[in-house]
Order: sequence, then C-alpha cells, then structure tokens
Amino acid sequence: MTQIARKIILNRNFILVLAVVLGLLIGDWANLLKEYTFYILAIVMTFSTTGISTRALFPLKQMILPMLMGSFLNYVVFGAVIISLSYWLMPTPELFLGFVVIASTPPGVAVIPFSHILDGDLKYAIVGTLGAFISSLFFAPLIVGLFSNIDGGINPLDLFITMVQLVLVPLLISRLLLWQPIKPTVEKFRGKIVDWGFALIIFTAVGLNRQVFFSNFDILLLVSLVLFLGIFGLGWIYELLSRKLGVKAPVAMTQNLLVTIKSSGFAVVTALTLFGEEAAIPSAVMAIFVLAYLLYLSVRKEIRDSK
Repeated sequence: MTQIARKIILNRNFILVLAVVLGLLIGDWANLLKEYTFYILAIVMTFSTTGISTRALFPLKQMILPMLMGSFLNYVVFGAVIISLSYWLMPTPELFLGFVVIASTPPGVAVIPFSHILDGDLKYAIVGTLGAFISSLFFAPLIVGLFSNIDGGINPLDLFITMVQLVLVPLLISRLLLWQPIKPTVEKFRGKIVDWGFALIIFTAVGLNRQVFFSNFDILLLVSLVLFLGIFGLGWIYELLSRKLGVKAPVAMTQNLLVTIKSSGFAVVTALTLFGEEAAIPSAVMAIFVLAYLLYLSVRKEIRDSK
C-alpha cells in the first residue's frame, strides 16, 4: 500500500494537479514565490533539456527539415490559431497579451517522452523540439514585439535577452550535465526536479489569480474556450489533415504534439515578467488543458491497443 501511495505522490500528473489545487486553496502563499519563478524556471529548463540528445542532430543534413517543421508547427500554426481566437474573444489587453506570450513560447519538453509513449517518432521529437527551442530566440521577440504594440509595446531586445537566459544558457549548461561521471545522478533526479519545479510555477500562477477561478467565471470560460479550440480542436484537425496527406503515423503523432503542447511553466514566468499577474491567467489554465490533452491521447492509445 505504501508503494502504491508513493507512486501516486511522485506521479507527474498528480503533482501538477496538486499544484493547481493548492494554488486555489492556499494561493496567498504564491506571493512569496513570485520573485523566484524566473530562477526556478531556469533550473527546470536546464535539467529538462538534458533529455535532448546532441547526437540526434546528426547527420545534420537530415535534421534540417524536422527542425524547421518543429518551429513552423509550434509558432506559425499554433500561434495563428491561438492569437486569432484570443484577439476576438479576450475582454482585456492583458489577457490577450497572455495568449501572445503562449504563442511565442517554445514547446513543452513533454513532447519527447510522450512521443515515445504514444508511438511517435522519438528522433523527430528531439530534433523538432530542439529546433523550436533555438528558434524561440527569434520568434518570441518577433511575436511579442509585434502584438504588444497594442498595449504600448516592449523592447524586443529585453525579451531576446530573457530568451537567451531561459533557453540558450540552460541548453548549454545541460550539455555539461551530460558529462559521463555525473550523467547517471542527473538522470536519476531530473524528473523530480522538473516536475516539482513546474509545479511551483503553476502553483504561483494559479495562486496569484485565484479570484478568477472563484468569481470571474466569464473570463475563465472564455480563456478555457480558446485553449480547448487551440489544443484539442487544433489537434483533431491536424490528425485528419496529416492522415489525408499520407504522413507516416509516428511522424504525424509527433507533429501533433509539436503543434499543441506548449511549455506552460515557461509561459507563466514570461507573462508575469513582461505583463503582470492577469496576463499569466491563460498560461495557468493552459497547464490544465495540456495535461488533459496528454491524458486523453494516452487513454485513447490504451483503448485502441486493447482492442
């Protein structure tokens, strides 16, 4: 019984759901963590990107297309859908800018393990995710700089520096953590550090905006509608389209993840840093929808496999 309880408590899905619940129940404590979310994310990004293998990039010539495709799906396709929907449906500029931040956010590193779980193309997932991470240095300042002009604008150089600090630096440090003498220890603790780090970030975002979850149901409904259409809706449409185009099933599954799964923790910290607490609401709610979509795909696979 103790073993079962331990497995449940350490389960990634349980930890993220717990973060949301605690954010709603004891969200007042979130103010204590607000100033540290940037550093928590930097640590999480460093450990999570150790799962991206440098070897997967070779031969480089064959990897260019997956890298470009990962960037195209993550920023152009998803970004066009989510920004269009939020432009028409969001009642305040801050909430719209929260979705702009989501559009400019790199994919969640969960794309890689779930590609394996869902019988996707693992190498394609690694390369596509890495390509999207690297291109975030350019896409993020471009997207946020373009659409934040509605609210007076921000300095694209400031955002570029932020992306370097949160993407490029952790990615480079993660190569050092793959040094053979320490690699086994890093791999042993990586999952726990990433899961609990993201949980702290989600707890902070939910806690800072807990009044929305308890009182502003209209806003919550609109945010949820945009995210449902942008994740579940886009995922279903992409499945149909890839089937009609004859894309191989493993590649199609990985592309589906690249076009729907964003890093909610990254989006929360960026939105908080750039535009304040209200702008972080969409990112906090997105964490729930990303989790729900991954669970949906996993359960659907199990049902299909059992037939």
